[in-house]
Amino acid sequence: MTTPSNDTIQDFEAAVAELETIVRKLEAGDLALEASLQIYERGVHLARFCHARLADAEHRIEVLNERGELKPAPSSLVDGGDDDERGR
Repeated sequence: MTTPSNDTIQDFEAAVAELETIVRKLEAGDLALEASLQIYERGVHLARFCHARLADAEHRIEVLNERGELKPAPSSLVDGGDDDERGR
């Protein structure tokens, strides 16, 4: 089995959309075991890509502000925020 590469991931939004498709396919349970394993592996690569992009964005937030001074990221970004506030 070939390992999907991060080279085929276009951008964060495309990765999230593909992850959503993978989740729907896996939840449907209509795939053979090998196909399920292949798209699960692709999902892991996509999730790692998204995590890295979010970490990069967090770092940029820490560095950038109006005066160019270093400020820590808001705790809601560092801690992942409250689940109640994400749905709003």
